[in-house]
Amino acid sequence: MNPTSSRRSILGAGLAAGVMAVTGVPAAAATTPPVEPRRPGQRSMIGVPFEAHHRVRIGVIGLGNRGMGMLSGWSAVPGAVVTAVCDIRPERATKAADRLVQLGKPRPAIHSGSAKAAAELCQRDDVDLVYIATPWEFHYSQGKAALLGGKHVGIELPIATEMAELWDLVNTSERTRKHLWLMENCNYGRNELAILKMAHDGVFGDITNGHGGYMHDLRALLFSDTYYTDSWRRLWHTRSIASFYPMHGLAPIAAAMDVNRGDRFATLAATATEAKGLADYRQRFMPPGHPSWKEEYINGDLITCMISTAQGRVIRAEHAVSSPRPYSRINSLVGSRGIVEDYPERIYLEPDHTGDVWKPFAPYRAEYDHWLWKKIGDDAANNGGHGGMDYVLQWRIVQQMRAGLVPDIDVYDSAVWCSPVPLSVESLRKGGKPVDVPDFTRGAWRKPRAGLDSRDTDMPPL
Repeated sequence: MNPTSSRRSILGAGLAAGVMAVTGVPAAAATTPPVEPRRPGQRSMIGVPFEAHHRVRIGVIGLGNRGMGMLSGWSAVPGAVVTAVCDIRPERATKAADRLVQLGKPRPAIHSGSAKAAAELCQRDDVDLVYIATPWEFHYSQGKAALLGGKHVGIELPIATEMAELWDLVNTSERTRKHLWLMENCNYGRNELAILKMAHDGVFGDITNGHGGYMHDLRALLFSDTYYTDSWRRLWHTRSIASFYPMHGLAPIAAAMDVNRGDRFATLAATATEAKGLADYRQRFMPPGHPSWKEEYINGDLITCMISTAQGRVIRAEHAVSSPRPYSRINSLVGSRGIVEDYPERIYLEPDHTGDVWKPFAPYRAEYDHWLWKKIGDDAANNGGHGGMDYVLQWRIVQQMRAGLVPDIDVYDSAVWCSPVPLSVESLRKGGKPVDVPDFTRGAWRKPRAGLDSRDTDMPPL
């Protein structure tokens, strides 16, 4: 299992000159990516550390299933305290406050009852970090309000749904000098972090392609009258043809390929199947008179985005939530010396393996286990959802803010990981033709730098 030469150690050797893809065809870096000029008063947030906090005071906006689910994790991280909660529905905000008291924590301030409640929370003097877990259509406006209120902000997926909004969040972060990031818990999954380390240690050889996405049968939840408040998530299928939510599988693959840290997304081409699944499910299971019978579904059951990178790699990112299938994020990474897949988890490497047989991944996960999981894996199992990755994400955010570290995931990562949402729409409207992916880093992607492959650090003492 000894790695080949570390890709991390050789990254950058040919980047400035514009390397050729492995086929001999000039890599996509030869094209000029769309870039918005940086306005006066803006500076890059790359490499900018958090100001150190003795305690991290958190304001939570959105207390539906996801917001409430993350509440106990925030309260359990050492040095974190939830000082304010917000939901337009007063009963939810009160329930969240009561829950924190039951956990032995101070009762937070409550903001609720109007559309202005979120903006009011963002202006509080006792909040350092705003965590947003509202429906997608509110992410951009609430994230920008948090930045303008002088807060760092973590946003559930996606941070925004329109290209102009993504650029505005980048620009606002640079102007306010506050960090904004995507709350991509899957980047902190145990397998994902081990695969990241293996890729950076050269175990797979030269990485050529990857495959990730979000394949999840959500039909029962989409038609539930209680799970997604006011059916907000189902309604997106009536008004957009976008790849809504590929980031869970896409982001870990992008991290392993050092996107924004030596490579970048260059072009995206999207395809879509017909929209059949939701209408079929409604026909079989929804009673006459259900509100869904007034809806027309236009988003394809499977949206596939083929993404090329500046270094000649290819990523296939998929989104499918309206068809019957077992859950999968795929998590496939391929290089010149091997391949790993995660659903089911399995691996094949040279020279370790011969013959046409997959091998177990577990021994490699043990060898390349990320320091975060070694340090807090037991705590994660007790305090976080999704197999513990939620808590690992929360713990790491608080640790970075308390220790004054540079964030693992920055606004540029977040913008490019979410760019397939609007870019898939643009490509599909052009008949599936490739469209250019903006360079949110404004050229800084060429410089290798640390990200999720962080070094072992302790949580500062209280």
